[in-house]
Amino acid sequence: MKIMLAAALAALTIAPAFAQLPNPSQAPERRWAKLPDGKPWGTSAGVEIGPKGEIWAIDRCAGTSCDGSSRAAVHIIDPKTGKAVHSIGASLFATPHGLHVDKDGNIWVTDAAISKDKKKGQQVIKMSPDGKILMRLGTAGVSGGGPTHFHDPGDVVTAPNGDIFVADGHGTVAPDLPPDTIVRIIKFTPDGKFIKAWGSLGSGKSQFRNPHALAFDSRGRLFVADRVNGRIQIFDQDGKWLTEYHAFNHPSGLYIDKTDTLYASDYNSEGQKGIYIGSAKTGKLKYFVPDAEAGEGIMAGADGTLYEGTPTGITRFRKKP
Repeated sequence: MKIMLAAALAALTIAPAFAQLPNPSQAPERRWAKLPDGKPWGTSAGVEIGPKGEIWAIDRCAGTSCDGSSRAAVHIIDPKTGKAVHSIGASLFATPHGLHVDKDGNIWVTDAAISKDKKKGQQVIKMSPDGKILMRLGTAGVSGGGPTHFHDPGDVVTAPNGDIFVADGHGTVAPDLPPDTIVRIIKFTPDGKFIKAWGSLGSGKSQFRNPHALAFDSRGRLFVADRVNGRIQIFDQDGKWLTEYHAFNHPSGLYIDKTDTLYASDYNSEGQKGIYIGSAKTGKLKYFVPDAEAGEGIMAGADGTLYEGTPTGITRFRKKP
């Protein structure tokens, strides 16, 4: 009996801290979003909120890629019905990945692969809400480094002053795979002129293994989901390393709301998948939403509803009463 009791106490002692946190959400509503033509939603790595509260999300053309498809890839979702009510970005992308909606309501999408005809991909594309192309960064269908090329760009975000930040080097997905050598954060002016880049492959300060998502807090600090390294690195807008958080496990998606609540989705950790919720100011966890089908995109509505972009579409978590 003493041995059994000791083992039980040991198990409680080593249980991960997040497992003891309260879950503020109701059961997940799987495949909640619906495409305009009724087809099942495809893979989504991006879900964002616009300046008027509109919900934008990426659908990889009802499959796992948009290569060869003429379907729209970016949609506004009605929060009541889940139906896509407005769609843009048809025939533009190979593999749309990162999604950002700026303060003016413009849509930014990273294209993290190269199409078979080598005419699409490896770009960041800015669109108006009605789908007009406003800017292209990178060279279509060509992977590389330097100021005019990307190597699997994972995400994009704009600062309050309009400067553009891109997380580059998505291909570094696991420690036991051959790593990308181009792994960095790139900064551009609001009109797309290269300013600087920083970062390299590794696990030290300002090094990355799969910089996967970006977000700004209310202080203008840049948060980078350093997924394979299992941390969030935080920088000023000139690339100076400030600190890092480890409590959010292996983050794939990031979202920071107006109160500096930080949401991070973990898509990769077996037994630990879910949404980690805490403080962007301190890095302390407050809630954990377990989700065995967790995805790469995360967003929170003003009413506390969570929206997650997953391999099978959009999952909604309504707040507990």
